[in-house]
Order: sequence, then C-alpha cells, then structure tokens
Amino acid sequence: MSFLVETPLGAGTRDVIEPATGAVLGTVGLAAPGDVGTACAAAAEAQRAWAATPFEERAGVLRRAGALFESRAKEVEEWLVREAGSIPPKAGVETHVAAQECYEAAALASRPIGEILPSALPRLSLARRSPVGVVGVIAPFNFPLILAIRAVAPALAVGNAVVLKPDPRTAVGGGFAIQALLREAGLPDGLLHVLPGFADVGTALVEHPLVRVVAFTGSTAAGRKVAELAGRHLKRVHLELGGNSALIVLPDADLDRAVSAGAWGSYLHAGQICMTTGRHLVHESIADEYVARLAAHADALPVGDPHTQPVALGPLIDAGQRDKVHGLVTASVDGGARLAAGGRYEELFYRPTVLDGVVPASPAYANEVFGPVAPVVRFATQDEAVALAADSELGLSLGILTGDAMRGLALAERIPTGIVHINDQTVNDEAVAPFGGVRDSGTGARAGGSGNVDAYTDLRWITMRGAIAEYPF
Repeated sequence: MSFLVETPLGAGTRDVIEPATGAVLGTVGLAAPGDVGTACAAAAEAQRAWAATPFEERAGVLRRAGALFESRAKEVEEWLVREAGSIPPKAGVETHVAAQECYEAAALASRPIGEILPSALPRLSLARRSPVGVVGVIAPFNFPLILAIRAVAPALAVGNAVVLKPDPRTAVGGGFAIQALLREAGLPDGLLHVLPGFADVGTALVEHPLVRVVAFTGSTAAGRKVAELAGRHLKRVHLELGGNSALIVLPDADLDRAVSAGAWGSYLHAGQICMTTGRHLVHESIADEYVARLAAHADALPVGDPHTQPVALGPLIDAGQRDKVHGLVTASVDGGARLAAGGRYEELFYRPTVLDGVVPASPAYANEVFGPVAPVVRFATQDEAVALAADSELGLSLGILTGDAMRGLALAERIPTGIVHINDQTVNDEAVAPFGGVRDSGTGARAGGSGNVDAYTDLRWITMRGAIAEYPF
C-alpha cells in the first residue's frame, strides 16, 4: 500500500491501525506542536511564489490532481477501507468527490479577482481579492479525504499555502495520500504540509501568527474551542460542526422507500457522519409499521470487515467511540425506550440499532450519537413535526419524505438547517453545492464557487489617480 510517510516528526511515529482487525498497516510521522512553526514558515516562504504563479498553472495542478484521484482511486480507496473502516462504496464516494473538488477548485483560479467600484472622486476605485497566505486545515476521521480536500484544494487554487492536520487515526487517507497526489500533479514543494497530531497540534496551528484562516471540521465542542482561540488571535475561522439531523416521514410517503432511505441515513459508515439521520420523526398513523420494517431492515444488514467481506456496515473507529455509542443506547433503554433492533456489538462492530418509544429527553435522541442508531419519535400533526425537528441546538441537515414535495418544501421553510433534502435522507454531498450548518452546527455554508473565494482570500480596496490629489492644508 502506497502513500505511507514513515519519516518521524516531532512526536516520533504512530502505528496505522486497521479498526476491523487491529492489524498494524504501517507507521506514519506524528507531529508535535513545535512542527507547526517550521511548517508555517516554509509554507509562507513558498506561498509568495505560488501566489505570483499564472492562474493557468495553478489551475493545471488542480486539474491534474483531480485526474489522479480518478486514475488512482483504488489505491486511495484501499486506505479508506482499511484505515477508516469504510465500506467500498463509501470509499468510492470519497475519491469521486475528491476529484470533483479538485476540478471545481481549478475553476476558481481563473475567476475574476475583483470589481471596479463607483467613486465620487476623480479616480479609479477597485476591490481586489488576494490570497490570505497560509491556511490551516483541521480535518476529522470519518470522511477523512473529502473533509480535508474540500478546504485544501480551493485554498491552494486561489494562491495560498496550506498546513493540514488530519486526525492521526486517518493520517494516510486524510493527509499523506492528498499530499502525494498533489505533488505528483506538480504542486511545488513547501505549499502543503501534513502534520498528523492531537489537540495540542491543532491549538498550535490556530495560534500561529502566519496562519490567517482556519478551516475546521469536527465536533461542536471542539469547534467552540477553536472559535474561541481564533477569536483571541483575531483570525477568521470556518466551522463545520456536529449534527443531529431529523428525517420527517409524513403519512403519504412511500413506506418501503422511506424505510430504505431512513436506514441509509442512519447506518451509512456506521453512523459516523455529521449529516447522519439522528432523529426519525414519523407520523403516528404509520409509525408502528415503519419501526417494524426498519428493525427488520437493520437485522438483515451484514456487519463486518469491509476489506474482506461484502458488508453494509464496517467497524466504528475505536473503542472509545463504541463505548460512547453503547452508553447512549443503554441509557435510552434504561429511560424507557424499546430496543427494536441491535443494541449490541462484537469488538468494534456495532449492530444497526432501532429505538422505539423514544422521547425528546432520551440520550440517543437528544445527543449526536455518531453511531448506527435510529431513534424513532411519533408526531400527530405537521406543527408538532416542525416543533420536534426545530427543537435542537444543532441545525445541519434535514430530510422530509412525502407524497407532496411542495408540502415538504413548505415544512422545511419552518425548520432552521443549513441543508434540506425533500424526498431524500439527510446524507448528501456534491462539490458544487454549499455545505454547512446553522446554530451550533457551524458558521454557515462554505464551498460552491464564490463561497470558497470569500473563505480563502482577503478583499482589498485600491484607488488610483492620474496626479496627486490637492488638499486644503
């Protein structure tokens, strides 16, 4: 397996562990806080020449990188399967979206960088965008490739250098593979530094004076700390945080398709997705049948090693995550919820779970579980469904299943989320689309063309006169 970078960093090396088997796949360098300063200094030095590089050359690097993510997809996907516990179709989604992110980023390089402004004075007045310099990217373990390249590619395209801190559990698929393919695509040395590390490395990255913009994807609790730290240092931060997304199933929905959509939304990648369907809000007239069918669906799904078996769910990332998931499930059952399916595990393989008789205070409903758990709550009226869906501090994604799409859209207008899908579940992604949440799910949408330009550039006002202006003193 390629892409391993075994050179020790300041904290030495770390084993790459396959969560499905516990096997050691290799070693990678592990960063210490002191590595951040070295990387930022080198990035700032390389960035000046990169910003001055003709846009066609920058675009060419990103286009070639996109082609490499396509031609070498199987190599990258093997790491995503073995290192992150992804099933192969999910890994394929990651490489596809990564290629598209690179292609979309390539188009940013040739976008207009400013505009001519009106002025009341005899001068030319311009607004011009310039790269910020060094961008810090902190990416998580669950979709390690997408959630890193989504920031790395556009930041590079508009003339910045990047220091990337992937989760050390997915340092290859979420870090070194990206670095290797961009280097092969022609990215000059010094422009992308990969520093797998823990929270102390992330803190050093946010604090470093050469880092002017930080793109963070992770939990709401960690994002709040990042935002507070960035605020103290007066730098911009883009936060893509947690979710506890609702799926509303109206009584006129096609029940077979609704169950399939609900299962996909809750169980894809063992529920380790920020957009996972964490709350199933089902009309009381169909709820019993929905629960029975969803439980049968869950019981039939195969769980196991995605590298060696055709399974629907692979392992959770580690024992800490498994214990958190199981704790929320057992606390909900102890509080009166009924276990309709699942609720058990072997090693890191957690069975897809259905909880019925759930109330809004149930721990597996009120919290982001980040595991394969589908809590079901009944509602009687559309107003009640809206109230339940909106009753969360989080606001990332929303799905509404109905026989009347216009009714679904009208309901969505009453529920604050950054993403809405009518007649689909909550987990979706496209490189061309804005992505982000409201409330405690983040600081709004990023990506999608102009959003990325705004995120990774500064806007500068420039005026020009033909002669020096005259003043009264």
